[in-house]
Amino acid sequence: MAKSMTKSQIADHFAQKFDLKKKVVNELFEELAQLAYAQAPHQFTIPGIGKLVLVDRKARQGRNPATGETIQIPAKKVVKFKVAKAAKDAILELK
Repeated sequence: MAKSMTKSQIADHFAQKFDLKKKVVNELFEELAQLAYAQAPHQFTIPGIGKLVLVDRKARQGRNPATGETIQIPAKKVVKFKVAKAAKDAILELK
């Protein structure tokens, strides 16, 4: 299995492809991340990749695996990433 690309390798790729300085590409990544964090409560979509959504998870009963004791798990908000259909199709087509 191939290793995943690092942030530096991705920045190098974009810098070479679009004839930009690596520092500018890293600033773009940082700005994209900040925008995603700010907009996640309203859904943040990266076209062709997927979207970040904020979901309310209901309270539920769970079990402590060490003791087997039943515990109450409180309701909470969680961030989920939903992969776009185009991304799923493109990735699964490569296999």
